[in-house]
Amino acid sequence: MTHSSAFRDFKTELERHEFQMGVEAGRLAVTLDILTDALVLVGQHGVYCQSARQPGKPAMDVQMISRGILQAKELVQSVLAEMRKKGE
Repeated sequence: MTHSSAFRDFKTELERHEFQMGVEAGRLAVTLDILTDALVLVGQHGVYCQSARQPGKPAMDVQMISRGILQAKELVQSVLAEMRKKGE
């Protein structure tokens, strides 16, 4: 699997958000969008990949991935909030 660049794959979104919000905040906003998309995909996968020990719940690895993405989003959101406070 070859590595693709976020700067190439999300060029249009980055340009729009960087123009609207500034470079740093724009990139963080696109990062949140990417993380949200990943979270949706993990959630869909969790529907099909059920835990043997906990019926009705996603497999443990899917739960861990989901938790990690949610925590990453939380951190990015806190950075954006701090940037807004400093900008006001």
